[in-house]
Amino acid sequence: MGVGLPMDVVLGVVIKCLVFFFIVVTAVAYMVQFERKVIAHIQSRIGPSRVGPMGLLQPLADALKLISKETIFPRGADKVLYLLGPVFASAPAFLSYAVIPVGPNLSMFGQEITLYLADINVALLFIFAVASINIYGVFLAGWSSNNKYSLYGGLRSSAQMISYELGMGLSVMGVIMLAGSFSLVDIVNAQAKMPFLLLQPVGYLMFLIAGLAEINRIPFDLPEAEGELVAGFHTEYSGMRFGLFFLGEYANIITTSCIAVLLFWGGWNGPGVTQYPWLGPIWFTIKLVPHLFFMVWTRGTLPRFRYDQLMGFGWKVLLPIGLANILITGLIIALTQR
Repeated sequence: MGVGLPMDVVLGVVIKCLVFFFIVVTAVAYMVQFERKVIAHIQSRIGPSRVGPMGLLQPLADALKLISKETIFPRGADKVLYLLGPVFASAPAFLSYAVIPVGPNLSMFGQEITLYLADINVALLFIFAVASINIYGVFLAGWSSNNKYSLYGGLRSSAQMISYELGMGLSVMGVIMLAGSFSLVDIVNAQAKMPFLLLQPVGYLMFLIAGLAEINRIPFDLPEAEGELVAGFHTEYSGMRFGLFFLGEYANIITTSCIAVLLFWGGWNGPGVTQYPWLGPIWFTIKLVPHLFFMVWTRGTLPRFRYDQLMGFGWKVLLPIGLANILITGLIIALTQR
């Protein structure tokens, strides 16, 4: 006879899930708004300004437009896989937030509140495993659409994401060696005195580059390549099915930035956090915004690579540098522990 969880525990988890989901969806919507405004300023334009005060209701208008648009099935498409593509591309982006902590434990109304859904000892591996599912979504979308341009985009994206996943994995190995744990909470606590950015600058740069490639952002947006592939793997999608790809991409931008803050910038650590734990989420957000701006700035300023340059950089440059970084980090750790 099994023992069920107390109702208050179940209710607390459900409330946390709903709050996190609402925050993430809202953040993703306004990440799009943030990008459009920043790029507009870079290109001397105004950006969204008509819907709501200062254009703040533009994300809501975009969502209503996508929901109300007609969705169609391409002739000859595999309907089951065609429908699964957007799900595999968007759902993993939200699953990652289950193990991303945004602050230390808080005490409110006599209860201890954790600012994450779960702290598992392999949180970093969980994020990488979940993120790899995105590859299936992109490839299934391209292949099932019965469109050669979509197929080319899906194949490009699959090869690119697999290649740069290796670089991203190598970029975080130095952090894992220094912290001695895969738990994101333990990694942040290990940076209480010094952020790993100072100890792993090469790993940090590798992570940023591989992160851009993983989420298909300029200068690594070859899977879309509008001039060549008419938007690539999601050419045949419309309405909210297209919106799910859009949602997944921008959710991954925030996820990648959150992981960079946790692994290299000390997470929520900052002046006053020990005395006032509620400052933790504030410090986390302050560190997060520059990473989000970086993701937007690259799109507004950098040109796209050729595909051979993109793949060559991943295998011939990023991979050897990552292996060398691990070797040097291991030697330093071994020498300092004598």
